[in-house]
Formats: sequence, structure tokens, C-alpha cells
Amino acid sequence: MASGPERFLTATAHLPITPQRMPDSTHTAAEAAAAVGCAVGAIVKSLVFVAVHSDDTREPVLALVCGDNRADLEALAGVLGARIEKADAKTVKETTGYSIGGVPPLGHPAPVRTVVDRDLLRFETVWSAAGSAYDVFPATPQQLVEWTGGELADIGTR
Repeated sequence: MASGPERFLTATAHLPITPQRMPDSTHTAAEAAAAVGCAVGAIVKSLVFVAVHSDDTREPVLALVCGDNRADLEALAGVLGARIEKADAKTVKETTGYSIGGVPPLGHPAPVRTVVDRDLLRFETVWSAAGSAYDVFPATPQQLVEWTGGELADIGTR
């Protein structure tokens, strides 16, 4: 089986994405910012949640949040019109194909409903995981919104 970064490269080959392998872990936003040499806020946290709808259907969702913000679950619930639960590691892997710490914002086995923290727009370039805790790629926030089909919303809080 191909590695996470190899699968990410294959899934995003049609896009102008150039992943970079870091010598140090980028597992956390702080580690990623130190490795890349950018502000912590310019790191994109790809967080998987489960939206539980009024009819009890469960939908995995991806929240792309600034590295210096926490996901505001009440705000996310309002955007999605559903109760929000944190996804466990198994759900993250099943939904995205990647393990926590290396989840990219795109390149998943199937489309995932995505909500993008509007606060990312304060940066010219943001950095996201590219399939492992050592691989990242730069993009503009606008590219991430376009590539993921994400909905911009105020879902981050400090």
C-alpha cells in the first residue's frame, strides 16, 4: 500500500500542489509552524467531526481551522444545522484515509463536507498536512476553499 504522502500526491496530481518533507514533525500546529518558519495561525488544522442531524443520521465533516484557533463547536453546529461530536481516530482514518496529525484538507477517498475558518483569510499563504506528520504544502486560503469546495464561516475561536 502506498504511503500517506504518495496517496496525497496521486489524489491531488491535477492541482498545482508541491508538498515538502520537513526534517521535524509537523504533528501539531506549533511544531508545523516551527518547521515551516511561519506564524502558528498560518497552519491549517484539518479536524474531523461528526454532524448528528435531527433524524439521527451521522455525517463526517472536515473543519479547516487556523493553527492559533480552536474549533468553535457551537458555531460549527450552527453552520451545519446539527449537533457536533468529535470524531475518533477510526472515523478520521475511515473518512479521510489518513491518520490524525497528517490529515490533509483534500485528497480523501470520497468528498467530505468541509467548513473553512474565515480567519485563514488573514494570511497570504497557509500550510496544510500532506498525508503524514512530516509532509506539508503551501496554498492560498482561497485555493483551499476552491479545491475543497468548502464553506467559509466563522468557526474558529481564540
